[in-house]
Amino acid sequence: MSGYGSVHPALFCDLYELTMAAAYDACGLDGTASFELFVRSLPPERNFLVVAGMAEVVDALADWTFDDVALAFLRTVPGLTDEFLGRLHGLRFTGEVRAVPEGEVVFAEEPLLEVTAPLIEAQLLETLLLNLVGAATMQASKAARVALACGGRPFADFSARRDHGVAAAMSAARAAATAGAGSTSLVEAGRRYGLALSGTMAHAYVMAFDDERDAFRSFARTFPDTTVLLVDTWDTIEGARNAAEVANELAVEGIHVRGVRLDSGDLEVLSHKVRCILDDAGLGDVQILASGDLDEYRIAELVAVGAPIDAFGVGTRMGTSADAPSLGVVYKLVDDERGPKLKLAEGKATLPGRKQIFRSEEFDVLGLVDEDLEGRPLLAPLVAEPVDVIAARCRAAVAGLPERVRGLAPASPRYEVRVSPALAAMRDRLAAGHGR
Repeated sequence: MSGYGSVHPALFCDLYELTMAAAYDACGLDGTASFELFVRSLPPERNFLVVAGMAEVVDALADWTFDDVALAFLRTVPGLTDEFLGRLHGLRFTGEVRAVPEGEVVFAEEPLLEVTAPLIEAQLLETLLLNLVGAATMQASKAARVALACGGRPFADFSARRDHGVAAAMSAARAAATAGAGSTSLVEAGRRYGLALSGTMAHAYVMAFDDERDAFRSFARTFPDTTVLLVDTWDTIEGARNAAEVANELAVEGIHVRGVRLDSGDLEVLSHKVRCILDDAGLGDVQILASGDLDEYRIAELVAVGAPIDAFGVGTRMGTSADAPSLGVVYKLVDDERGPKLKLAEGKATLPGRKQIFRSEEFDVLGLVDEDLEGRPLLAPLVAEPVDVIAARCRAAVAGLPERVRGLAPASPRYEVRVSPALAAMRDRLAAGHGR
């Protein structure tokens, strides 16, 4: 399973999914059912979400089966009968999935994904799908905000070392690329997803030399066309002067220093001082890159005050979505062979029936799957797409949002998601049947 190493997809479920499946089987309940995956409400810091993780879902469903390895472990779980385990043996996903395409924007209560399958299959997928889609959507949504803050300046994903595990780092790199990152520092993500790689040097490299200039010379001679020099190991201003000296010295050898990187301190003040040092040395084409605990808020501040920073490396706060580190994704039954279903629990009510999202310029309408409403329908059969296709869709989707929704501050008013009259009538009819 992509990004998850030796994890067994069929066993990536919570125990209650297995116990429910066993009880369904005992009761003879395994007709076709539909479940929706959606986010109940947006975090206060988010005006929209960017859908991600669908390629991982495609891979996971292809690998999802209860093979001998899975059954050997399940025989150790109390309460699961031999009869039920025999029912599971060799089980594969036979249903259908509709999803909002990756890179598209969505809002609260809108289904990101719908599974229609035999009830046991659909139920057993709950935790796996919530994890894959929820985490990647969280990461892509954060990265899209970083892209907005950069205002066209390039940024790179530097988050792998502090993401929450290996799989999360792989997901973060891909999600960032779909949301606008031009490159990633994570080599395995470059291999697996075809992403451009970027990287400079660490302070350790400079510290391995007695003279900062010797560190710069040796690195630039090793990488004569791509060198970016990290200038803040001891003193940023002195480091910039040393970088300028070395850049001019090596130019006669045909070596071009592409940039310098600032990783600490007051980036606004330092970037102006370093720009002056470089320009005074005739190095106007040498770029300034900045990194160090950046997020969309700090980047927006730097861009707003005109800091002469050409590109950003964004790590921890993007990969972990630090200000909104989780999404309230849920997976709920909405229809089965006996008809539409709804939940009425206070604060956790759901809308019944299979649905479609219809998008207009200023609002969405959530309607029933067989309605023909005005607007562009979003839910379509699940497919895996190349990252560049998804990235282009994301750019267009974000650009198409109302300006207030593209802002980093909470939008007022929020983007509107309406419920069609037919869906509202179904909800009210079913609620009345439950005495509500």
